[in-house]
Amino acid sequence: MGRYYALNDMEDADIADAIRDHYKPVGPSDAVPIRKISICVALADKLDSLSGFFAAGERPTGSGDPFALRRAALGVIRILLENSLRLPLKVSDELLTFFADRLKVALREKGVRHDLIEAVFALTHENDLVRLVARVEALQNFLKTDDGVNLLAGYKRAANILKDEEKKDKKSFTGDLDETQLDEPAEQALHAALEKAKSEIAPALASEDFAQAMHHMAALRVPVDAFFDTVKVNAPDPKIRENRLHLLAALRATIHQIGDFSKIEGG
Repeated sequence: MGRYYALNDMEDADIADAIRDHYKPVGPSDAVPIRKISICVALADKLDSLSGFFAAGERPTGSGDPFALRRAALGVIRILLENSLRLPLKVSDELLTFFADRLKVALREKGVRHDLIEAVFALTHENDLVRLVARVEALQNFLKTDDGVNLLAGYKRAANILKDEEKKDKKSFTGDLDETQLDEPAEQALHAALEKAKSEIAPALASEDFAQAMHHMAALRVPVDAFFDTVKVNAPDPKIRENRLHLLAALRATIHQIGDFSKIEGG
């Protein structure tokens, strides 16, 4: 009715539509606002409610959501994605995590894997939902390839070794290795591949060419497989062992430029 009152009072049509649309979308089948003023008002209404209630400690629980905050978050997500709006959500970490959880729900019906959203979000805390979805879709496409499947398996093997050895040694391996200690051809080849991939992945991500970033990461598949086929990580010489663990840590860090692969199911 607000729209009709506004039109009756000779308000501009965009203003009248914004009065009508600021609640939209009210459900999963409801259309999102598409006109600029309507989008601004609808986003402002929802973001104000979300930030205000979260600041007051009023958050949805498993048993209830009396202030319809889940619906508000889903509304923000749909407005941004369906209009391809690049709007960084500069909100609290807690509220950003809430958006990430709602994003999993919103994309489930589109066949986007929730674990990939978690993998990308876990390390980057990406606050641009359009960019986040683009990264996730590129990662999902990569993991449908043989290179992706095998590299995920190699990563998980490396990550498990590191987890066990870091617990045993009570310290983290950072990838700060000694190149002069790399004696085996396979470890030398892996080190060279990591240096190349690291230098190529970062600019591809910066330019939002996520498919190209995955292409550069795919080049790690062969040297990773060769390393595990021919190199014994826990060598008798403690210096060589530690250096190889640093090499695996460098592999972990390089892949983590894309996302936290430990969050990805399978492998």
